Amino acid sequence: MDRFDAMRLFTRIVELRSFSKAADDLMLPAATATHTIKQLETRLGVRLLHRTTRQVSPTLDGEAYYQRCLRILADVEETEAGFGTSGVLPKGKVRVDLQETLARHYVLPRLREFFARYPDIDLEIGMGDRFVDLVREGMDCVLRAGELRDSSMVARRVASLAQVTVATPGYFDRHGVPATPDELTGHRAVNFYSSASGRMVPFEFRVGGEMRYVDLPGKVGVINAEAYVACCLNDLGLIQLPRYHVESLLQGGALREVLAELVPPPMPVSVLYPHQRQLSPRVRAFVDWLADVMSVAH
Repeated sequence: MDRFDAMRLFTRIVELRSFSKAADDLMLPAATATHTIKQLETRLGVRLLHRTTRQVSPTLDGEAYYQRCLRILADVEETEAGFGTSGVLPKGKVRVDLQETLARHYVLPRLREFFARYPDIDLEIGMGDRFVDLVREGMDCVLRAGELRDSSMVARRVASLAQVTVATPGYFDRHGVPATPDELTGHRAVNFYSSASGRMVPFEFRVGGEMRYVDLPGKVGVINAEAYVACCLNDLGLIQLPRYHVESLLQGGALREVLAELVPPPMPVSVLYPHQRQLSPRVRAFVDWLADVMSVAH
């Protein structure tokens, strides 16, 4: 195994915290991975990894070497991609995690366009709303909606989504239609909990140029956007979310908007990737394409 391949193996071991997972990821025998790292440590004259029965972690020297490897490997990939008669297109695998409703509505329907533009890139896509440790889970980037608090990630804002407050006609028949935030007293909500913080997300209204936050009682709380809408459709309470997610339900009459004049602030959508990692050409290609796709979201 040459030095660049050894560097790639080492970075994957650090990111996945496992020799066996890194070997599987790179389709190598586990014995080869172990032997390669032993050779690497011997050549460098330092110990790069702490090994326990549960996980593997870098030493101080290993962390420094990991950071250098990331930059070197990205530089090599970018250099190679820049040569050829008309420039070589990026190639390789990109691992991404997408917020599920954004993926279904905006991203997945246009994947054919991406593969037509970049036929040598393969995508490994996960979907959900949960917090993702990009480095630990080996992800190259994630697409998330909402305010971000993780300063260890680079966040590229790609869209701002208009939000609405809605419930079913049946719910309003029983509880009345609120005309002001004060009239929300006595109403119920399907409460949404942030997967990042674990806290309930309050309703937000812009009143007289100032933000007003309202917590409503509810019989059910969820952490998934699809479950959020499903509970609302079963007359369980008010919800507040991006309009695109319920536009067809509003047009069809299954849901009804209220407090439309007190517009909630738009929900930001961002692509995140590790701060310490220089983007490889294949990841940069996907991030740029994703930003273009999401630019039409509103």
